[in-house]
Amino acid sequence: MHPTVNIAVRAARAAGDIIVRSMDKIDRLAITSKRNNDFVTDVDRKAEAAIIDILRQSYPEYGILAEESGVQDEGAEFQWIIDPLDGTTNFLHGFPQFAVSIALKQNDRIITGVIYDPLSQELFTASKGDGAQLNGKKIRVSGRVGLKGALLSTGFPYHDQSYLDTYLKTMAQLMAPTAGIRRPGSAALDLAWLAAGRTDGFWEFNLSAWDIAAGVLIVREAGGIISDFQGGDDYLNSGDIIAATPKVFPEMMKIISGCVKGSAYAER
Repeated sequence: MHPTVNIAVRAARAAGDIIVRSMDKIDRLAITSKRNNDFVTDVDRKAEAAIIDILRQSYPEYGILAEESGVQDEGAEFQWIIDPLDGTTNFLHGFPQFAVSIALKQNDRIITGVIYDPLSQELFTASKGDGAQLNGKKIRVSGRVGLKGALLSTGFPYHDQSYLDTYLKTMAQLMAPTAGIRRPGSAALDLAWLAAGRTDGFWEFNLSAWDIAAGVLIVREAGGIISDFQGGDDYLNSGDIIAATPKVFPEMMKIISGCVKGSAYAER
């Protein structure tokens, strides 16, 4: 693996250890609400601090964008993008779907991606141009053709309900032709599972860069396609993302862009 992948893996595993050790004392954790239905715990903060400490030891000059501590060294050519616990609500309920997500961006290109599920100990990694791996073995997106029989994943609006009608419209139109839609509760894992061929497509509104940065690279290196709702590449800024296998993506793009076009969400 590339040296930056190795360091990110070490950091992700350290954070994962903190998360797992905290699972038997969830009822005693200090929990803060950042906004409606968006929580942060001592575990998030400790996991993030462990990640940053490890990354800084090897790459002290790199910038950081982290969910809990924000931006450090803004303007650096290289920037780590960190979500120490993607799926905090799941974690707080003992629902076993959450992950650590670490990406490295060089200027406008994501060049390293690591997603670690500390419960299953599944480690998804990618380095730009070198493909994607799960626990050291190459992975590829599925060969699904079209939406018929496809399994999709998504995330429901949870802290901002203003675009709920637009979201429900996309879900209704995607549900009819597919085999089903899943909502596990971690965008990082949604993208990692898409890369591993477990689902065929994923879409969500209004995410943050740390939710998807690592997953975007892993999906691309596994042969998938990523875009925002306009067919562009502004998903890290807009938070709007469509990801799918090459022969599922066009139908998803047509349906979602059609639902969003002209809506209040598109004009926000």
